[in-house]
Amino acid sequence: MAVKVLVVDDSGFFRRRVSEILSSDSNIQVIGTATNGREAIDQALALKPDVITMDYEMPMMDGITAVRQIMQRCPTPVLMFSSLTHEGARVTLDALDAGAVDFLPKNFEDISRNPNKVKQLLCEKIHTISRSNRRFSSASSSTATAPAAPAFASRSGSSAPAVTPAARPAAPAHPASTAVPRRKAYRLVAIGTSTGGPVALQRVLTQLPGNFPAPIVLIQHMPAAFTKAFAERLDKLCKISVKEAEDGDMLRPGLALLAPGGKQMMVDGRGTVRILPGDERLNYRPCVDVTFGSAAKAFGDKVLAVVLTGMGADGREGARMLKQSGSQVWAQDEASCVIYGMPMAVVKANLSDAVYSLDDIGRHLSEACS
Repeated sequence: MAVKVLVVDDSGFFRRRVSEILSSDSNIQVIGTATNGREAIDQALALKPDVITMDYEMPMMDGITAVRQIMQRCPTPVLMFSSLTHEGARVTLDALDAGAVDFLPKNFEDISRNPNKVKQLLCEKIHTISRSNRRFSSASSSTATAPAAPAFASRSGSSAPAVTPAARPAAPAHPASTAVPRRKAYRLVAIGTSTGGPVALQRVLTQLPGNFPAPIVLIQHMPAAFTKAFAERLDKLCKISVKEAEDGDMLRPGLALLAPGGKQMMVDGRGTVRILPGDERLNYRPCVDVTFGSAAKAFGDKVLAVVLTGMGADGREGARMLKQSGSQVWAQDEASCVIYGMPMAVVKANLSDAVYSLDDIGRHLSEACS
């Protein structure tokens, strides 16, 4: 059955181009278009698409406002298009907070220069996030009565927009564990994630106390233009400190270092962070496997690794190296994932010591590292 898509953009050229690219996939059907946020809401209610592609800057109503209202009235997976600028990154992160599932850079040059690559990436994203629709579809019936998720409190006391979790599937293949986490003097906590990761990382890190006793490294699949803005956002929201990692940074308790987009992050036994050019042969830059592997070599059995929501299997081989050195590996449970890909790969390979719901991971990290 074809994935039904609503394309929303105020640019006639971009609407046509996106529609043409999607329509070239026989398993995708463009069922409508809209030129602004208000039209997007009306079309979403009338057409009930499986996925919506959404621009940010539009007349009458911007994309973020539209996403918030769509999530309230007819929850539907949304793929945001964003510019590769610091401001574009900030807007995209706001859209993910509002309920968008994922994003793609809006790059006209790439569409002209690499049409086949753009087609592959866009269609793959559409198919992937459409599979999260089983959670969105059941969410609509409970939206009116479900309590709002708590906003994220920052160190200054202000709040970020609340993120309402999607409804859970009835019978997840790998349910969350109730096991008490193993306490240990960990030298490093390493967290890897992809699709759904920005919101998931906020959920986890905002639960940690400012005096969290272990250093943290974060690997989020994200473009180079976005990671600095994301680190700044997390730093404002969390009690711990968060910054984009730079070559030569030192690991220290209560500090989370975010791998810069387009590059690889490694750690050594002295607690020094190394930022290396992204290897074109690797699919992911940054790559969870690379950082996890370096952590296994540097700290042996004193690493606690967590694999959160994301498509693909990045993190599985790194988790294997960590397990071989005696470290602990946790995976996010299927029910709380946006995309149950990366955690599933770890669980299916029998590499996870525990499977926890997203809302429990921060608390369990504090317990395990105390």
